[in-house]
Amino acid sequence: MASWREQTRSTWRELRGWPAWLLLVWLLAMLTMPITNWIWGERALYLHISLSVLIQACLSTALLARGQGIPRTALTVAIVFVLSWALEAVGSSTGVPFGHYHYTDRLQPQVAHVPLLIMAAWMMMLPPAWAVGWRLGGRRYGLSFVLISGLAITAWDLFLDPQMVRWELWVWDQPGAYFGIPLVNFLGWFLGGALITAAARPKDVPERPLLVVYALTWILETVGLVAFWQLPGPAVCGYVAMGILVALVWQSYQKKTDESNSGVFHLS
Repeated sequence: MASWREQTRSTWRELRGWPAWLLLVWLLAMLTMPITNWIWGERALYLHISLSVLIQACLSTALLARGQGIPRTALTVAIVFVLSWALEAVGSSTGVPFGHYHYTDRLQPQVAHVPLLIMAAWMMMLPPAWAVGWRLGGRRYGLSFVLISGLAITAWDLFLDPQMVRWELWVWDQPGAYFGIPLVNFLGWFLGGALITAAARPKDVPERPLLVVYALTWILETVGLVAFWQLPGPAVCGYVAMGILVALVWQSYQKKTDESNSGVFHLS
């Protein structure tokens, strides 16, 4: 079995170059977000949020390109942006599939009342969710991969939605049972994530570095919501939901031996 040092080195090799720098810049952006809010207030915070989303979207895209190549990744980005915009436009105007909500004017620019940043947010977290689906779904495209990927991105929304509502980036017309969020929203996230995954058909997902992004998001969101944003309830729920998936991935690395030498590290 590979040692922890070998595992770390192998993962870092997959992050080498621009992805490594993007990872460090993204971490810096996430860690300094509360400072921006304290010193410069909400207007600067919205700019900081936009910057963080764009950096993480670039990171996820760069890592995805390492696995499936630039041409296929460009197509994947186009599919994610078009379908996520369509989902959000239909959802905010009809209430299907998320429930009735609308975006405020705090995120600009917008197309059909949907901020362009929202599509980047889908792109920033779908590839890490795909890494979870890829690992737990048998490392191949199929129904289990699609469904697990949908669950993985829905688990993240347990953190996201209460936080964005607190910042008034979008508003629910009829507040629901989950800290003001309608429960149907999470069904919408699951169906939307699964639909986009099925349409994009990601191939050769570089699971290790994208799993690092997923796990770091889990940790940063948990700490941030508890320590800085006063949202302990969503923090606990998101911690448990994403944590279950992280634990299952961890367990899979402990139990399985990758004989194909495809870059997956093993835990003793």
